[in-house]
Amino acid sequence: MFKKIKQFLGIEGVKMQVVLPDEISSRTEVITGDVEFSTMNTQRISSITVKLIERYTQGRRGEKRTEEFVLGEIVIDEGFMIYPEEDVAVEFELPFSKIQSNMDARAARGGLVGGLAKIAKAAYGAKSEYRIEATAKVAGTALSPFAKTDVEFS
Repeated sequence: MFKKIKQFLGIEGVKMQVVLPDEISSRTEVITGDVEFSTMNTQRISSITVKLIERYTQGRRGEKRTEEFVLGEIVIDEGFMIYPEEDVAVEFELPFSKIQSNMDARAARGGLVGGLAKIAKAAYGAKSEYRIEATAKVAGTALSPFAKTDVEFS
C-alpha cells in the first residue's frame, strides 16, 4: 500500500537531468542536448516536453518587472520503459527563435548606435536569462518529474 502511494506521488520515482553542450552559439536556431533518466523502480515514460524559456528583467528596485517567454517547445511522444540501475538518455533538437527588442536590435548592430544602446540597456537594468525545462509524463504518477538547466549563449 505504502509503495503504491509513493509511486503515485513520484517519490523514489524517475529522476531527470538536462545535459547541454558546454558552448551554445548565440547565432544558432537549434539547441541539441540530452534528457537523462534514472529510477529506483520500473517505470514507463509516455512523453517528454522540452522548452526554452527566456526570463526578461528590466528596471531597478521597486520598478523592476520580469516577464517570461517560451521561445521554443517540442514534445517527444516516443514512449519507453526505464528500469532500476539503468540510465537512459534521450536526445533532442529544440528549434527556437529569440525575441529581440528594439534596444537589443540596436545593440547588435554595433558602431556608435550599438554602443549607446548597450549603455542604455545597462542603465535601465535590462537583461535576459535563458533556461531549458524538461517534463516527463510517467504512467501511474500524479506528479510529473521535471528538470531545468540554465543556458549560456556565447
